[in-house]
This record gives sequence, structure tokens and C-alpha cells, in this order.
Amino acid sequence: MSGVAEQTTQQETERVAAQPAPTGFDAVIHYLLGKRPGLTEIDPELDLVENRILDSLGFVNFLYVLEEQTGEEILMENVTPSDFRTINAIRKRFFHESDQSGS
Repeated sequence: MSGVAEQTTQQETERVAAQPAPTGFDAVIHYLLGKRPGLTEIDPELDLVENRILDSLGFVNFLYVLEEQTGEEILMENVTPSDFRTINAIRKRFFHESDQSGS
């Protein structure tokens, strides 16, 4: 790696580290984007399971993030797989916000 590229990478790392950690719904989006580093955004209606952003191995960690950000325990008997399928479904079910499509 060239000196300029190393400096740019270091500057980007420092810029990201200086930003406050996202909270709430933004933290959930940040977590999901971290699962697929090639993505810069996630379509609110993208199927997170079919597109392998959420998988069975990472699901328990995702539940932990959701519980931490909502401040509520998530009981499996109170949710369905469709509650986790899309960003809009997660927003509506766990953050009690309407989705971005307005439905």
C-alpha cells in the first residue's frame, strides 16, 4: 500500500472513530451494514434473509442489538419471522414507527 493510501485509510479510520456511536434504529442499520461491508445503504424493503444480511448464525447477536437499542426484551413467542424480514418491518415492529413507504 502506498504512503498516500495508508494516510487516507488512517484518516478515514480516525474520522469514523471520532463520530458518536449510533443509537436506536440507526444502531440497528449500522449493525446490519456491518454484516455486509460492501453495502452503503439497505433498501427498506430488501429481504434481509434472502439477501443474507441476516442469517441463522448471526440472528442471536441481532436480537441482542435489537433488545439493547429498544430497551425491551424480545420474547420469541411474541414475534414472527416476518418481523425481521425487512428494515421497514423491523422499524414498525420494534421501534413503533411507520415504514418509509408510508403504509
